[in-house]
Amino acid sequence: MFKKYGLLAALAIATLVFALSCDLLDSGNIAESFSPSAADSANKVQRGAYLVNTMGCDDCHSPKKFGPKGPEIDTNLRFGGYPAGRPLPPFDTATAHKWILFAGDLTAAAGPWGVSFSANISSDPTGIGNWTEAQFIRCLREGKWLGLDGRPLLPPMPWQNFARLTDRDLKSIYAFLKTTKPVNNTVPQPIPPGGSMK
Repeated sequence: MFKKYGLLAALAIATLVFALSCDLLDSGNIAESFSPSAADSANKVQRGAYLVNTMGCDDCHSPKKFGPKGPEIDTNLRFGGYPAGRPLPPFDTATAHKWILFAGDLTAAAGPWGVSFSANISSDPTGIGNWTEAQFIRCLREGKWLGLDGRPLLPPMPWQNFARLTDRDLKSIYAFLKTTKPVNNTVPQPIPPGGSMK
């Protein structure tokens, strides 16, 4: 008797599940039922903000102003990278290949690789505004500039550390950066060893 009622209950549940799934398919709502909600998107951006703010992205990617307490982030240029047109501070090129030297606000660095300038990672098209999520992830996972085949990311960018982040973390960072204030700034190209700024 118990087996009979158990079988009837299982059939009733299976019928209900089938009916509900058919309703989703018929109404065209199956994609909606699995799409991320606004709360999920907000959580992703919030997680990205937490990661960016604790991993030190501002240290190199945000120009600084010097105030009474030393260098402070210039909020108008946050994540804008090395400002175009800013003169490169003078340094001893004869010994640069033996040292790693940073500009005063950390947005440029010189070393055996030449001179590198921190990238614009704001939401502006001169930053990552036109990047896809896949490009962004490849950039940090493989150290590829623009997330494309071509030149590698240069020191001091610690992409090898960021490559260990989960997909969820990288997607969250990307989601947050896409919400940042756009900073229109085309960062100079790197200078090879012995080269000069154009």
